[in-house]
Amino acid sequence: MDTLDLTGNGLTGTIPPELSRLTNLHGLYLHDNQLTGPIPPELSRLTNLQGLGLHDNQLTGTIPPQLSQLTNLTGLYLGGNQLTGTIPPQLSRLTNLETLYLRGNQLTGTIPPQLSQLTNLTGLYLSGNQLTGTIPPELSYLTNLETLELWGNQLTGTIPPELSYLTNLHGLALGGNQLTGTIPPELSYLTNLTGLGLQDNQLTGTIPPELSRLTNLENLYLHANKGVYPRNELTGPIPPQLGNLTNLTNLNLRGNK
Repeated sequence: MDTLDLTGNGLTGTIPPELSRLTNLHGLYLHDNQLTGPIPPELSRLTNLQGLGLHDNQLTGTIPPQLSQLTNLTGLYLGGNQLTGTIPPQLSRLTNLETLYLRGNQLTGTIPPQLSQLTNLTGLYLSGNQLTGTIPPELSYLTNLETLELWGNQLTGTIPPELSYLTNLHGLALGGNQLTGTIPPELSYLTNLTGLGLQDNQLTGTIPPELSRLTNLENLYLHANKGVYPRNELTGPIPPQLGNLTNLTNLNLRGNK
C-alpha cells in the first residue's frame, strides 16, 4: 500500500497510533473528517511518507516535534484544527518540504527563524493563529516561495525589507496583525506578485509610488491601518503611478487618511 486516503469520510474518534506500522506508506491523508484528540507522535515512524494530510479536523494538542523525522515529506498539512502550543523549530529538518500548511489553528509563540532552512518551500501558510513577535527576516532565504501567508496573527514590528528577495512570490498576505512602521519600497522588487495584503495593521507613512512596478498585481489591500493609541494610519496622496497597475481588480485603501 503506497497511499492511505480516507479524506472526507465523516471519520470520528482519534487517530490510531497503530497506523505507524504501515511503514511503506508514501501518503497518509485523513483530512476533512471529524477526528479529535492529539496527533500521535508514533506517526514519525512512517519515514517513507511524502505527504501527510491531517487538516480540517478537530485535532487538539501540540504539533509533535517527532514529525521532524519524516524527512521525505514534501507536504505537511495540519491546518484547520485546534492545535495549540508553538511551531516546533525541529520542523526545519524537513528539508524536502514544499508546502507547510498550519493555517487556522491556535498556535502561539514566535515564527521560528529556523524555518528559513526549508529552502524547497513554495508555500508557507501560518495564517489564522495567535503567533506573536516579529516577522523573521531570515524568511528571505526561502527564495522558492510562491505564497507567504501570515495574516490574522498578533505579529508586531516592521515589515522586513529583506522579504524583497522572495522574487518568486505570487501572494504576500500580512494583514490582520499589529505591524508598525512604513511600507518598505523594496517590496516593489516582487514583480511576480498578484496579491499583496497589508491591511488591518498599524502602518504609517505614505504609500510608496514604487509599488507601481508590481504590474502583475490583481489585489492590493492597504485598508484600515489604524492603531487605537497612538493613532497610526497611512497618510498622504494616492500615488498617481498606481494607475500603471492595469491588472488590478481589487484596490482597497479605506480607513486611512
